[in-house]
Amino acid sequence: MPIIAGVDEAGRGALAGPVVAAAVILCPGDAGEYADSKQLSAAKRRALFQALRESGAWIGVGIVNHRHIDRVNILQATLLAMSKSVARLGQTPDEVLIDGKQIPKQLRIPARAIVGGDDTVRCISAASIVAKVVRDFLMERYDQRYPQYGFMKHKGYGTLAHRRIIATNHFSPIHRRTFMVKLEGL
Repeated sequence: MPIIAGVDEAGRGALAGPVVAAAVILCPGDAGEYADSKQLSAAKRRALFQALRESGAWIGVGIVNHRHIDRVNILQATLLAMSKSVARLGQTPDEVLIDGKQIPKQLRIPARAIVGGDDTVRCISAASIVAKVVRDFLMERYDQRYPQYGFMKHKGYGTLAHRRIIATNHFSPIHRRTFMVKLEGL
């Protein structure tokens, strides 16, 4: 039976913080009820993340920080995080299934990009959960360092509340400078 890894990212569309990718190889017989992380509550994501860890699944995480995102652009940073996550699996898969349209050039393993894979392919759904839980944890830590930015609530995404905070406090040290933020009318 071929060893398949699913890969997804979290934080690509955020205004602050890192982009995080995860690669997951599920154990044979794993019956977890994985779904796209965006469709799950934070509590459900954390429970599934813990269950994945306890199941013996192979998990790799790749993180690319805001400074590197500004240097290379968010697409290249995302692809780098994805390739890092696969490299950190601890086991080499026979094939990698990636949520989205693009495959990192750094991968030396057969790979397929699957649009909407986080909602239709279990191992990609599991990777989606891991990436989101890890990134949320990092943003909650940043909230402790920069409490005036509200990272605990919006996790760095461009919500109206976050954009208003930027208009008042300007950018924090972890904001991505290359992202244009529309602040008119706030």
